[in-house]
Amino acid sequence: MKKTAVFFAVLLFAFIVIGDMLSGKAAKEEQAEKKPSYTGMGSIEVMQEGSYRPLNFEKQRAMWFTAMDYEKIMNGKTEEEFETEVKERFEKTVMLGINTVYVQVRAYCDAYYDSELFPPGKSYTDTSYDPLRIMISTAHAYGLSFHAWINPLRGMKVSEIKNADRSYAAAELCDSSFASEVDGRMWLNPAYEEVRELVCAGVREIIENYNVDGIHIDDYFYPTTDAEFDREAFENSGASVLGQWRMENTDKLVGDIYRTVKSENSLVLFGISPQGSIKQNTEVQFADVVKWTSEKGFCDYIVPQVYYGYENESSPFTAVVDEWKGYAASGEVKLVIGICTYKYGKQDQWAGKGIDEWVNAKDITSRQTRDIMSDESLDGIAFYSYASTFEDDTSSDIIMGEELPEIRESLVDDIF
Repeated sequence: MKKTAVFFAVLLFAFIVIGDMLSGKAAKEEQAEKKPSYTGMGSIEVMQEGSYRPLNFEKQRAMWFTAMDYEKIMNGKTEEEFETEVKERFEKTVMLGINTVYVQVRAYCDAYYDSELFPPGKSYTDTSYDPLRIMISTAHAYGLSFHAWINPLRGMKVSEIKNADRSYAAAELCDSSFASEVDGRMWLNPAYEEVRELVCAGVREIIENYNVDGIHIDDYFYPTTDAEFDREAFENSGASVLGQWRMENTDKLVGDIYRTVKSENSLVLFGISPQGSIKQNTEVQFADVVKWTSEKGFCDYIVPQVYYGYENESSPFTAVVDEWKGYAASGEVKLVIGICTYKYGKQDQWAGKGIDEWVNAKDITSRQTRDIMSDESLDGIAFYSYASTFEDDTSSDIIMGEELPEIRESLVDDIF
């Protein structure tokens, strides 16, 4: 009976939102986004006078939308077709019980919005309209918090540099001594102030021009442990320990982004989604996630990618979540747990004895959702990704079939 009641409650919620859109109650973009809505997650300093009041929730129920989606929903599509695609995706998202979307708007020093610093992304071929403005307006009409997801350091492919428009600062920086090549792609070096300034200018550009509710970055920090990546910068720094120096550089980058966000609008949230493994973060990516999770001044929320099953031999889901909870115990930073849906039907090569868990089990996502949402010490959940949840043949069949009632029940229990 409870599942049935919850199912109809979600449908009612979705129909109310959709009905508002269809009946014209959802305001046009500029009108709707100027109206104050919900405040941020927890106590944050008073926002600047006249600033946009962000739509955020105390407990996030989030979903990632990747730049790979644009190939399908934007490339070769008209503005009207793109808007229809976006509405369809956000409608499905709301009906699942999601309240926050992390939408990738800059993946490779490019932009899926109107930018003076970054060239248009490869699927953004019709620049007569602004996709970010459409996505934000649509998200807000559906009651979704919109977090603009960027990759600060990952740049263009070497093969793309020669044709890049040098009128964009990002294109110029990708082909300079401030960037290094790794596996055919250019990566900006956070050791340089010029790089950090460009990243922060890009964040400022988004917040100044769009009513985003958050800025979101993921786990792409240093792309390699090879000392050749930044040998010259390290030698000129006067530092003696490469790993520690690199972590200090990522601290500077993250701290600079945080301060930029807060200087533009103190209620806009800044979130980081590092890898699930603490060791991988610190020793391979040189990201001091323990500091960022436990101290002020780096982020508002952190979303470790705990993309592991319960039977993973080296990183079992429950143990990894508990480890992150320990670091977040100070309560300075909100802890949202990221889970994946793309592993269904596949062997988990690094899981040891749990290699076949995602092949045999059909309830991992619903169990993880229930565990996270029932834990009062956690501040939410995030699903990676929209495509693997709703479009992938194997994972979406399982989730939308056998798992849907349990997932939806766990998510909407937090609403009603």
